[in-house]
Amino acid sequence: MESEKSSLASSTPNISPSAQGLTQFQGFWIPSRIAPISSIISFQKYFQALDEDIIVASKPKAGTTWLKALVFTIVNRHSYTLSNTPLNFTNPHQLISHFEIKFYKENPNPDLSKIPSPRLFSTHLPYPMLADSIKRSNCRIVYITRNPFDIVVSLWHFIRGVHNLPDWPLEDCFEMFCRGEESYGPFWDHALGYWNMSVEKPSNILFMRYEELKEDPVAQTKRLAEFLGFPFSMEEEKTGVVNQIIDFCSFNNLKDLEINKTGKMPRSIIPSNKLFFRSGKVGDYVNHLSPTVVERLSNILKEKLSESSLTFN
Repeated sequence: MESEKSSLASSTPNISPSAQGLTQFQGFWIPSRIAPISSIISFQKYFQALDEDIIVASKPKAGTTWLKALVFTIVNRHSYTLSNTPLNFTNPHQLISHFEIKFYKENPNPDLSKIPSPRLFSTHLPYPMLADSIKRSNCRIVYITRNPFDIVVSLWHFIRGVHNLPDWPLEDCFEMFCRGEESYGPFWDHALGYWNMSVEKPSNILFMRYEELKEDPVAQTKRLAEFLGFPFSMEEEKTGVVNQIIDFCSFNNLKDLEINKTGKMPRSIIPSNKLFFRSGKVGDYVNHLSPTVVERLSNILKEKLSESSLTFN
């Protein structure tokens, strides 16, 4: 299937959400083997947000790793040089960890008070499932999304690698996505939740697109830094700091770091960090999905997003 575009012409088996390890909770499909429902409930109940907190939010395979590297580097650029930053020997997911996958999975009520300010967190949870303390606070949330067609293909590759399913058909992954029965899905509801709040509270929620970050990394990185409260000075811009950070956090540089070629995160189901770095290209879906298939998902998105200003090309 990797070498041929999928037309999805044949009927495909309907794999149940439970077989995928998904549990429906509060209107979304949660990968409960990775993010137990109990950890989400604990997070919602106990997490106390601070106004200085920064949260990276996303659906899986939307550019999370790249955004985490940028956020960590921007916020900590006066503490580390690019030659001694922890990113040289630590995967970005370990430096900005998930509420539901790490903190509240390991401890139902962890002590997060000793984390230096600004505290950096991440989540794949949709906006409605965030702890109320986050919604009441003035903390900053950066949300990144991506062309859903590229997400489907990236997700397919990722799941095959994580679960050692080399023969898993792309058709199955596509059908899951169209039904909204995929990790933290439906995609459209997930994106729409953060989009609506970014319109309502633009000083607290920044809505970013992977494609825009790829197309104009300088403008988008400066926009990100400004939103985070760590804007670049004129001197930094003149001396090339912005471009240095962009180059260091680029897909190719992160992919070539030894930690991301041969490393593995402790206590993770991900067998190797290299699975977070496959292609990173925009529009790779055209090599996998036929125009008919793309049109089908496009029509679903138009229907689901018809009453909003959010669009995906």
